[in-house]
Amino acid sequence: MRKLIVIKLGGSIIDRKDSAILGILELIQQGWSVVIVHGGGKLVTQWMNNQGIDTQFYQGERITDKQSLEVVIAVLAGLANKETTAAFCAAGVNAVGLSGVDGALIQGSPRDNQLGYVGKIEKVNSVVLETLLQAGFVPIISPIGLNTASEKESDPLLLNINGDTVAGEIAAEMKAALLLFLTDVNGVQDASGNVINHLDVKKVDEIVLSKVAQGGMIPKLKACERAAQANVVCRIVDGRKPQAVLSAVNNRNTGSTISASGR
Repeated sequence: MRKLIVIKLGGSIIDRKDSAILGILELIQQGWSVVIVHGGGKLVTQWMNNQGIDTQFYQGERITDKQSLEVVIAVLAGLANKETTAAFCAAGVNAVGLSGVDGALIQGSPRDNQLGYVGKIEKVNSVVLETLLQAGFVPIISPIGLNTASEKESDPLLLNINGDTVAGEIAAEMKAALLLFLTDVNGVQDASGNVINHLDVKKVDEIVLSKVAQGGMIPKLKACERAAQANVVCRIVDGRKPQAVLSAVNNRNTGSTISASGR
């Protein structure tokens, strides 16, 4: 495995960038290459409410019609991406903000009629990321993808793609050493509410089907499943805690680890 970490910043962590940025900056100083995918669901909901648009979810993912899609694109590829990139740049990180549309990085097609214009990923074109990493930059990616299935003039060219899914596919494609989810929970919990420290990737479907994992944890586990099948170690940790990034990278028994071996 290469010395590459893919980090997914959850929306709640974006609001508290400082602690995550310091850890990521130290990783870079230690010689790690870092790719960051950010969310921004709370900000999207806020802007949709401002526009008088109802927000609905299905299995932890936002139902996205054409009207919602415009807000999602404007907020995630615009405000959320540039504010996040600016925060990293201000801390001394050579950050470059982009979306999955740039360089046709994330190519997809509509996944489920019930979700509207939410995409499934057909291809990750990692050339643009490799180019940025080799030049010493940290890519910060908003999860907007290119709709390669667009046929009619009325079909949108862009898709809303779950950020967890994007992070998982990038980690798998680029054969990262670690896929790290910085969230606002301690990790994956069992039916009694206890954190599952180690999870064999073969158990992911069982946990999802049993409904032990619900809401936003479902796409995270699915993304871990995809990455772990490519031999990427995955960790879901509470990004609000001090030293969360470094603790996760150094495997200090924090959060939940999902891997092919279950260790």
